[in-house]
Amino acid sequence: QDKVEQASRQMTADEAAQVTLLCNYSTSFTNAYLFWYKQLPNRSPTFILSEFTVGKGTIEDEFKDRFSATLDSTSRTVPLMIKKLHVSDSAVYYCALRPTVTETH
Repeated sequence: QDKVEQASRQMTADEAAQVTLLCNYSTSFTNAYLFWYKQLPNRSPTFILSEFTVGKGTIEDEFKDRFSATLDSTSRTVPLMIKKLHVSDSAVYYCALRPTVTETH
């Protein structure tokens, strides 16, 4: 069964601090694509970054300075680190999984 779990339901931190948002995933596929999104109240989710089991992920320009994530396929985690917190970082953060199948013809 493919799923993601975010253990941190709510976090409180001081401005300028650093936080790590946890995301555990499980998938029956060899390759997995993990994504992080930020959602402000009454707004659609905004793409932050992606991490892949194989290959290089991407990150949106506006998040490059302070946001980062590294996918660990052994522990099946992709924690999101936010450094130098701003008040504007207060939001709901979503981790999402897209398994992929690679076929050779």
